[in-house]
Amino acid sequence: MIKPKTKILIIDDDPKVSWILSEGLSSRFEFVSAHDGIEGLQMVSTEKPDLILLDIKMPGMTGLEVLEKLNKLENRPEVIMVSGHGDTNYVVESIKLGAAEFVTKPFDVQEIEIHINGVLERSKLKKEVDQLKSELEVKNNWANFIGDSQAMQKVKEVIEQVADSELTVLIRGESGTGKEIVARSLHQLSSRRSKPFLKVNCAAIPRDLLEAELFGYEKGAFTGAHKTKQGRFELAHKGTIFLDEIGDMPLELQSKLLQVLEQQEFIRVGGVQTIHVDVRIICATNRNLEQAIKEQGFRDDLFYRLNEITIFLPPLRNRPEDVPLLVTHFLQKYNDLYGKSLTELSQPVMDKLQSFHWPGNVRQLENMIKQIVVRGEESIINDLIDSSAVNVLPSDSSYPVRQTVTEQVNPSSENNDDDEHTYSLKVRIGKKVAEEEKKLIAEVLNKTNWNRRKAADMLQISYRSLLYKIKDYQLNTIK
Repeated sequence: MIKPKTKILIIDDDPKVSWILSEGLSSRFEFVSAHDGIEGLQMVSTEKPDLILLDIKMPGMTGLEVLEKLNKLENRPEVIMVSGHGDTNYVVESIKLGAAEFVTKPFDVQEIEIHINGVLERSKLKKEVDQLKSELEVKNNWANFIGDSQAMQKVKEVIEQVADSELTVLIRGESGTGKEIVARSLHQLSSRRSKPFLKVNCAAIPRDLLEAELFGYEKGAFTGAHKTKQGRFELAHKGTIFLDEIGDMPLELQSKLLQVLEQQEFIRVGGVQTIHVDVRIICATNRNLEQAIKEQGFRDDLFYRLNEITIFLPPLRNRPEDVPLLVTHFLQKYNDLYGKSLTELSQPVMDKLQSFHWPGNVRQLENMIKQIVVRGEESIINDLIDSSAVNVLPSDSSYPVRQTVTEQVNPSSENNDDDEHTYSLKVRIGKKVAEEEKKLIAEVLNKTNWNRRKAADMLQISYRSLLYKIKDYQLNTIK
C-alpha cells in the first residue's frame, strides 16, 4: 500500500511561494494553498493538513491573527511562520503563539525542506511520547485496581467493555471499595484519556456553593463574585467529570444536571448565555438510590438517565481471597514511601485479616497496613482490628442499604473501661458528653432519613462539623 504524502497548506498572498515549493518538493509533499487568512482557516477544516506554512504580512487578517485563531482549534497542525520581515518582534510573538519555526524570505527550497522535516519529526516524536505516557497512565491505574476474585474480574470486564463508549456510568458500592479508581480507569481506557478528568464530591461542597462549582458563575452573580468563573463542566470539556456522592446532590440541582445529560448545555449562575459542552459523566454513590426516590430525595428521571450502565463494586468482606493481594500491594507501596522493609505478614495475621468483616473496605485495610509498616510491628493488628470491629454489616450483604442508626454507646457497670473508674471529673464528664452527643446525632440522622444538611441545620452546627462527627463516631459504618 502506497503511503499518502504529507499534506502542507500554504497561506500566503504571494502565489509565487506556492508555485516554487510545489515545483521543488511535489515528489515528497502534497501542497494546497490559500491566498488570505480567512480562506486559509476554512481550508484547515476541509483539507486537514499535516503542516501549515503561514505568511505574516497579508491583506485583511495578518498571519499572527490567523495563528491565534488556529490555537483555538482541537489538535491544530504545526505551523511554520514565513515572512520577508525578519523583525525580532515578529519572531518572538510567533513563538509565543506556538509557531514551531520562523523562516525569512527569500528562502531556497532545500532550506524550507530542512525546516519542514525537522518540525514533522518533532511532531511525530511528541505524539509517540504522549501515546506512551497515556499507556503508562493506564497501566499504573490498572496496577491500583487489585483483585483476582470472580467478582472483581467481572468488574474489570465491564470496565473494558464500556470505557470507550459515551454511556453514562453509575458506580455503586460501599464507602472505601474503590469507586474513584473505577472512574479513573473508565477515563484512562477511553478516547478522552488525553483530556481533563475532574472529580467533584457532591457531599463535601456546601449546598449553596455546589451549583457555582459545577456550572460556574458570572461577575456580580452574588456577593463575592468579583469576576466570571468557569465551572467544572466547562473545565472538563472534551474530557470526563466524576460526580462522587451523587446521592447527596440537592434536588434543585438534579434537574439542572439532567439538562446537561440530555442536551449537553447549561447556564452559569447569574448568566443568560447557554454554554455547550462535550463531557462524559461518571457518577458514584454509596446510597440506596431506589430508597431515596421513594423518600423523594432523588429524582427518578435522573436515576434512569444515570443508570445507562451500572457497575457494582463488591465489599471487601465478600472477596476475602483478594486480601493477600491487597496486603502485598500496600506493603510495597508504604515500604517504598517510608523506607521500610516489612515485606510480608505472618500467616496467623493474614488469616485474621481475611476473616475480618472490613466495614471500611479497602480504604480501611490500606490505612491498617500503613500503620503496621510505619511502626514496624505486625502485632498491633489485633488492637487495630479490635478497635474497628463495631457495627459491621452482615457477611451476606452484597450492597449497602441505608439502615436506622442504632444505639452504639451502651455503657454498663460490668464492662466499663478504666476511664469509667477514674475519679477525674474532666475525663468522666467528657466521656458522658461524647456519649450523649453521639446519641443525639444518631437520633437526628434517623429523623431526617440521613439528610446530612438538614441534620446539621437541626443540630445547629456546620455541615462540615457534622461530617467530621459522623466519621469520628463511626456512624456511617452501617450505611
